[in-house]
Amino acid sequence: MGSWMKGDIEMKVEAIEFVTNYETYVKEIEAVVRPELKPIIQQMLEIDPHDLITPESYFEHENHAMGLVWRIFVKKGKKEGLI
Repeated sequence: MGSWMKGDIEMKVEAIEFVTNYETYVKEIEAVVRPELKPIIQQMLEIDPHDLITPESYFEHENHAMGLVWRIFVKKGKKEGLI
């Protein structure tokens, strides 16, 4: 599993950490979006994060993992015509 260090070193977020943190990432998005976008949040909470990445996947930094979740949110919002 990835670990965090001080300084400029960016640490990996491995697949299991992403899966574990997925709901938290979605909830962080929910906290900052307009109420009319909440249905997208509900759709995202129904996604099994195991389906988004492979077990070998990793992110160079937690911001990259969160970026994937934001990209999914934006893609769903555009598909629904809400963004």
